[in-house]
Amino acid sequence: MLRTIARTHAVAATKVVRASTFSATPAASFVRFQSVWAKVPQGPPDAILGITEAFKKDAFEQKINLGVGAYRDDGGKPFVLPSVREAEKEVVNKALDKEYAPITGVPAFTKAAAELAYGADSPAVLEDRIAITQTISGTGALRIGAEFLNKFYSSKKILLPQPSWANHKAVFTAAGLEPATYRYYDPKNIALDFEGLLADLEAAPNGTAVLLHACAHNPTGVDPTPEQWRKIEEVVKAKGHFPFFDMAYQGFATGDVNRDAYPIRYFVEQGHEVALCQSFAKNMGLYGERVGAFSLVCQDTAEKNRVDSQLKIIIRPFYSNPPVHGARIAATILNNPELKKQWLGEVKQMADRMIKMRALLKENLERLGSQQNWDHVTSQIGMFCYTGLSPEQVERLAKEFSVYGTKDGRISIAGITSQNVGRLAQAIYEVTK
Repeated sequence: MLRTIARTHAVAATKVVRASTFSATPAASFVRFQSVWAKVPQGPPDAILGITEAFKKDAFEQKINLGVGAYRDDGGKPFVLPSVREAEKEVVNKALDKEYAPITGVPAFTKAAAELAYGADSPAVLEDRIAITQTISGTGALRIGAEFLNKFYSSKKILLPQPSWANHKAVFTAAGLEPATYRYYDPKNIALDFEGLLADLEAAPNGTAVLLHACAHNPTGVDPTPEQWRKIEEVVKAKGHFPFFDMAYQGFATGDVNRDAYPIRYFVEQGHEVALCQSFAKNMGLYGERVGAFSLVCQDTAEKNRVDSQLKIIIRPFYSNPPVHGARIAATILNNPELKKQWLGEVKQMADRMIKMRALLKENLERLGSQQNWDHVTSQIGMFCYTGLSPEQVERLAKEFSVYGTKDGRISIAGITSQNVGRLAQAIYEVTK
């Protein structure tokens, strides 16, 4: 019995010694578990953000950033519209609560947004046939629209113009759709490939969804003429295609909100039940407020109500309710006749400044004796211009002249000012002669 007890104590003592020896072992000797995220690959850098980073690192005082997709004044500074400042004061002074907006947004905003896009006298507006929801700017509108198509439209395929805004393909793919392309831009002539566009729409299976830039095509700045839009509508109707419009620049293209909305209004007039994505980032300068809208024209009010119910079901698990502040600012402008008039004037001023910069750039290039034809600089429209510059020429602009743009030769006209347009023209002349 005593021998058993002694043996038990000896074993226990050995265990203590072993435990103490083990605990003294350096932590590095322990087996480490692999991180849950160890196999997450490094994603590619964003092209535009990469340009901005390179621009920031450049110490040259006269450097020029033509990559940013945001309006700048003639001093090269971010611009807050005076009408937005005034509307924001009104919103703040009302001391409104911060309760949730309805799932489809601030009603005063969505109603005004529909009237701005389709026209207050549109039968679709007057007959209450438009299902519309506030969204997280234009990108959010595209995603909600894509989710709706994936859930309810007969085809999963959607045609995008080649080229198109870089995020379009990512948004539609993430929603489960199958993006393909139709010819749009002719790089040889730096113009619209109208015949190729029509041919591809005619060759597509009947009932295919087609993404159409309403105005100020991003990234080319090349828009169809009204006559060409009418021909596009004929083909879309004959093939039974579904027109899905993206309008991120209403008013920002020509300075006239009605003129810029022509394609949408014409398609609706011809009986199409279009989808429409709107953004108020550019035309109101509400970039960080993320104000947008997605709408679908329906056959009647009953159908609109059903579509509206499904939009709510789609939105609920995404973000539940949209933010109110930016929508209240936009609603205040659109529903106040005096503020709306002021805003329309400011939109025209922004558009006119970019039109002027296009003209100055072309004039300076011609004055320098450039042998190239630069007519496309002034025939294109909106914030962006496809210059026709090669990736190698763009690289030279950055390295030799501290002028930054995207590799495809796209430049932001908003980055050009009366102070830097001469140096920009000189740089482009040097890399193209």
